[in-house]
Amino acid sequence: MRTPDFLWPHLKEVPAFRALLRGVEARFYQGLEMPTPILDLGCGDGHFASLAFPGKALVGLDPGWEALKEAAARQAYRWVVQADGARTPFPSGSFGTVISNSVLEHIPDVEAVLQEVARILRPGGYFLFCSPSHRFVEFLSVYRLLSRLGLRRAAEAYGRLFNRISRHHHCDAPEIWAARLERVGLRPLRWWFYFSRGAMALLEWGHPYGLPSLLCKKLFGRWILAPWRWSLWPVERILRPFYMEPPNAVEGAYFFMIARREGAG
Repeated sequence: MRTPDFLWPHLKEVPAFRALLRGVEARFYQGLEMPTPILDLGCGDGHFASLAFPGKALVGLDPGWEALKEAAARQAYRWVVQADGARTPFPSGSFGTVISNSVLEHIPDVEAVLQEVARILRPGGYFLFCSPSHRFVEFLSVYRLLSRLGLRRAAEAYGRLFNRISRHHHCDAPEIWAARLERVGLRPLRWWFYFSRGAMALLEWGHPYGLPSLLCKKLFGRWILAPWRWSLWPVERILRPFYMEPPNAVEGAYFFMIARREGAG
């Protein structure tokens, strides 16, 4: 079965750098085993779920009320719940699948959230998530340039700044995440890297170039003022080769991991 295109649907609604990253991630979920019920942990405004999981009966959970109101308006979820990821209102074993798309890196006490994921997953259930890897900073174009010039301290300072802007608390290797999962009874099954240096350069420079989209969102309630092919085709043409990059077994700025709740399924 042919995988749907996720680049254009994202590109006409969100800034280009976000469209590229989320489009790539949406492809990974297609064809994966996802037993119901499904919880989207850290669902935000529901935009990603509305495109990646159309027609699926999901529950969305997020601590932010404004984001949840937008998610509810999109009708991306059967229910939306306002709660902390470490203290959810669900009984143990409530879900067959928990997904958390580029969320865990923003949570300081991530161990508590993983413990809660293990609790609310039924035995044999799946946990699917993605996060920046330990190579995230190394893949930034400015970091690489400063390093080549021998300006190591400046490169490190730039990396810290970019992580601060991105609100990252964790940019760790998959092996570190695997150890965290195992401590709470979640068994890592497999993972892969994605986002090359070229893709990261687009994401990196897309942040400042995305400022007009932020202004548009504040003024008009939408990220993209002219969401038409004729206005966006040059951007789509630049992004498309990076969107089509296959997963990488060796390196990447991000990684995607599949884990399973221990116990009989």
